[in-house]
Amino acid sequence: MRQIGIALFAFVLAASTSFAHYNMLLPDKPWANKGDKVTFTYQFGHPFEHEVFDAPEPKAVIVILPDDKTQKIEKFTKLSVPGADGKKVTAFSFVYEPAMRGDHTVVLQKPPFWMEESKEYWQDTVKVVLHVQTQKNWDAFLPPKLLGNQLRMTPETRPYGLWPGMIFQASVWWGREVPQPRTEIEIERYNAQPVKAPPPDELITFKTRTDPNGVFTFAFPDPGWWCMTAGYQEIGRGWVAAGKKGPLRERTTLWVHVDEKK
Repeated sequence: MRQIGIALFAFVLAASTSFAHYNMLLPDKPWANKGDKVTFTYQFGHPFEHEVFDAPEPKAVIVILPDDKTQKIEKFTKLSVPGADGKKVTAFSFVYEPAMRGDHTVVLQKPPFWMEESKEYWQDTVKVVLHVQTQKNWDAFLPPKLLGNQLRMTPETRPYGLWPGMIFQASVWWGREVPQPRTEIEIERYNAQPVKAPPPDELITFKTRTDPNGVFTFAFPDPGWWCMTAGYQEIGRGWVAAGKKGPLRERTTLWVHVDEKK
């Protein structure tokens, strides 16, 4: 009870703040076979409008294997891709070759990142599940000691083999044991090309909250890649880097692929 009380008191939910910029970690295919070479691309920006900005080099990338062991990705390739206003911006990619059948959860952590609009730092993790031939460990748990992050989002519904309109659930936790009720979740679809005439914001970024058990529910209306992001304010105060000082917020994002009905 003391641990739950500390968590609920110390970590203030960012209920009225839009997360605005999201981390995009997408494989070149959502399903793979054992031994396939799968390229993952990491970008930062607005997924729906496909407005991307400079992404920092990942601090770490860890893969949780189907047997719960972990593997580090050490080599990243720096990319130059079209960004907002036609300018070139930085992105990163890496190649992963699954050596066993089952579900491989790829988790990327970036260094604390200064957001000028809100005058704060964000410590982000983003993850995606690569399905390899058989269903095993799609709800894998990443021990906090591996990356130092406490906030996590875990799928309660299998995060692949989904069609538009199907109900999807995931839970938000602090560490392994503390569910996060009433946590605001922002959900957005990825477009591979810029959208010339985007709809109103309300139809770009969808919002919901977790229930008293820390679980949220959503039905994806369209096929494609979708991200779900949860965040907190002021998990650390007075963070300083590059001469700028501000609160530190931890966020976590889960990407899920929805297949197209044929």
